Amino acid sequence: MTRFSAAAEGVAKRLRDGMAGGVLSFPLTSFREDGGLDLEAYRAYLSAQLDSAPGAVFPACGTGEFFSLDEDEYRAAVGATVEIADGRLPVVAGIGYGWAQALRFARIAEEAGADAALVLPHYLVAAPQDGLVEQLRRIASGTSLPLIAYQRGQVAFTADSLRRIAEIPTVIGLKDGHSDLDRLQRLTLAAPDGFLFFNGASTAEIQARAYATVGVPAYSSAVHAFAPEIANAFFAALRDGDDTAVTKLLRDFYVPLVELRDRVPGYAVSLVKAAARLRGLPVGPVRAPLTDPGPEELDALAQVLDDGLKVVGAVRRSD
Repeated sequence: MTRFSAAAEGVAKRLRDGMAGGVLSFPLTSFREDGGLDLEAYRAYLSAQLDSAPGAVFPACGTGEFFSLDEDEYRAAVGATVEIADGRLPVVAGIGYGWAQALRFARIAEEAGADAALVLPHYLVAAPQDGLVEQLRRIASGTSLPLIAYQRGQVAFTADSLRRIAEIPTVIGLKDGHSDLDRLQRLTLAAPDGFLFFNGASTAEIQARAYATVGVPAYSSAVHAFAPEIANAFFAALRDGDDTAVTKLLRDFYVPLVELRDRVPGYAVSLVKAAARLRGLPVGPVRAPLTDPGPEELDALAQVLDDGLKVVGAVRRSD
């Protein structure tokens, strides 16, 4: 039995059902060339994204450049996502920094109608396990939103800490970005029944088979942000046990994409946004401190994208 509150259990069930049927979508946030939020473009982009049937949508998270949004922009982006999703799938908004600032974002997300919040790693400092647990307790005490913890960077829970955060009635899951499968297996074994786990590695499909072996088949897909045809084809092949299709997509698309991504810090977001622009999607540039790729990398990205679309029988542009 889980220790979730009744409301949190309802959200956890919707997420559980959603992630069994589709990838978890982390949409980009649209900016104008002058760096301002382009809400009209974001709405058009997100509508197209949700038409490709993800299992849940996570606005204003890492791929959505949460770290560069002010509170008014965040409110607008999360509110637009809730409106466009219109109850069809869960909306999980990113929150972060220290617990006090995370609570400000959580309350904005709650007012906007989000279903849950993803607690992004806190800012800058390393912290002991007691502090990581207390951070979540503080956030949970100030919002009714169900929370998903995200371990990445300086945040890494032990099995004992996982048991402690799972006792918080509104903490419903953990997203993992460390890809330490030994640690992750210990965490899944320590968790109560029904606690949710997500593969949150960069370009998660690369490690999706490995994560599934320790009981974590659900994953976030940055590729869905620009090529839902590829993301959905990979998800279906993995779910159906089609190892030939999985291997071909990994070899022809995902591995070349990761090799390109690893050239420059921040390209886990910058290349995703550039690929979306190559497809004519209205997402605009990244914000500093990220940088957009140059002409040589754009040419390489276009080739990788075309190769991946070819595998699934799609094309880059339909116009």
